[in-house]
Amino acid sequence: MQGILFPLPHIQLSFVNSPLQVLSMNAPQQKPVIGITIGDLNGIGTELIIKTFSDQRILEWCTPVIFASNKVINFYRKSIPDVNFNYQSLKELNRISHRQINIFNCWEEEVSITPGQLTETGGKYAVKSLLAAAQALKEQKINGLVTAPIHKKNTQSAEFNFTGHTPFLRHLFNVNDVAMLMVADNFRVALLSEHVPVSEAAQHVTRENILSKLNIVNNSLIKDFGIEKPKIAVLGLNPHAGDEGLIGKEEEEIIKPAIKEAKHNMLVMGPYPADGFFARRHYTKFDAVLAMYHDQGLIPFKSLAIGEGINYTAGLPAIRTSPDHGTAFDIAGKNKADHTSFLAAVFECIDIFNRRMGYIQSRRNPVKKVTPAILANVEDEKIEDTPEES
Repeated sequence: MQGILFPLPHIQLSFVNSPLQVLSMNAPQQKPVIGITIGDLNGIGTELIIKTFSDQRILEWCTPVIFASNKVINFYRKSIPDVNFNYQSLKELNRISHRQINIFNCWEEEVSITPGQLTETGGKYAVKSLLAAAQALKEQKINGLVTAPIHKKNTQSAEFNFTGHTPFLRHLFNVNDVAMLMVADNFRVALLSEHVPVSEAAQHVTRENILSKLNIVNNSLIKDFGIEKPKIAVLGLNPHAGDEGLIGKEEEEIIKPAIKEAKHNMLVMGPYPADGFFARRHYTKFDAVLAMYHDQGLIPFKSLAIGEGINYTAGLPAIRTSPDHGTAFDIAGKNKADHTSFLAAVFECIDIFNRRMGYIQSRRNPVKKVTPAILANVEDEKIEDTPEES
């Protein structure tokens, strides 16, 4: 088969896990069932879903189950001309068809859809979709989950008192901690803290938090991304990584001791000044980077990934990915949404499922591991950073 499998205007040939590479791959050993949430009814989520699954050849790689209603899908399908989007409607997950797209109807009532508007209804039914899909994921009725964007303002309720998907899934699966891991090919950025005010970000820079995130990311790189000996970089909190205590004490008193302790079990280095680290492409020398707060990691990631990035919740027993953008109300319902990131999130979900299966198989005949003593003696990557003029 020749040509591009899906219309991907921004994906480059170097994007490892894109459909461009899938063309040269054999069929997967096991086709996973991937759940899809609808996101905010008035955002671009439904458009992304229709565009992503409009080419039926994606059914060679997964069985999609969209948690929504036929009426919502049909409403948006009218705004996308010449789309080939056929589906089976179902009310029971034991009736999934592996030969076509499935829509699991989470509600039957008529719902007011007003593209581009932030409404109570749009958030209410986004939560209905998420709760149904997440429960199916927890009960292992689906193998992975891809979530369309929601808006934090209209999803808050007694039923859903969370700032986003990540804390909700952490609560649902009853795990102590998870890591928000942004992924674009071999470029991965994890966050120490997520959606907290900048004024509170330093409060989350603790030895315990750093060690927890490093352990989660290290284990995920091994199990979910197939990297036998991951190498992780840690960024500093302050400008110039504190300049040895001249610009803040967190690096000397918290971050460096945490890195030293983590070295007993993994390859971890730093702390590095964030600006020079990204500007000089030092991230290419590592399998993942741990940023100290949201914008420190997300601004360079989104600038460099250019629409190809996805969000992965590392640390869960299940698999969840999402695009790296929001609801985009300004273009909702106008057939302007670029589904590149959403499509990448679907393929990353499939890839992680297959890597996990491969990891489980390989552990049945494990090879000799690197000892903690060897890891503890590994020296930090030497990164030359030209001092800035003050």
